[in-house]
Amino acid sequence: MKKILKVLGYLVLGLLSFCVLYIVAEYSLSRISAPRKKIDEEKTIEVFVKSNGIHTDIVLPVTSEEMDWSLLFPYANTVGKHNGYRYVGIGWGDKGFYLDTPEWKDLKASTAFVAAFGLGESAVHVTYYNTVQQDELCFAYQISRSQYRDLVQYIEESLDRNEHEAILVKTDAQYGDSDAFYEAKGAYSMFYSCNTWTNNALKKASMPAGIWATLDKGILSHYKK
Repeated sequence: MKKILKVLGYLVLGLLSFCVLYIVAEYSLSRISAPRKKIDEEKTIEVFVKSNGIHTDIVLPVTSEEMDWSLLFPYANTVGKHNGYRYVGIGWGDKGFYLDTPEWKDLKASTAFVAAFGLGESAVHVTYYNTVQQDELCFAYQISRSQYRDLVQYIEESLDRNEHEAILVKTDAQYGDSDAFYEAKGAYSMFYSCNTWTNNALKKASMPAGIWATLDKGILSHYKK
């Protein structure tokens, strides 16, 4: 019995040590600025880094010389089917979290387990907006056309496509009348979260970002003045 208790004690101690190390590493690395290349071009495109308090999205103009997002993510795929939106918010995450957990009170242990250990599928969540309000969870940032092209490439490469089309996730779990889900590549895990995806997108485009981030707060810390 003593041996069993000793083993259990080591397991608990190991788990606690891992949790502490994880929290310290995430907090530290997410706030250390990742290297960025120097951008000499004029920065004429305004984008946003937006959080809902947990999950981050990148918000972009719907149409520009580089991209028309309404062609890749048709308005007809939203519940409202309205057109003419000015901005589109794009985020990546675990499909189970997106579709089965509209609020934290709906979180199931099985969903959390699958997501934490990278056992589930992923999805891209697309939300259209008429306006974007800057606040403590949403920050505007000016980028160049080449930086914007890097963002476009990163997002497109995250999609699981059928030929050249994004694959719509058929569900009634939309959050409103202007959003939709699409199949994506990769798997969510405790080391690669929705916010890691956003942080990597920002690094790809030489925007302010942390070395590694799994929570929104580290990402937003690079945009707070």
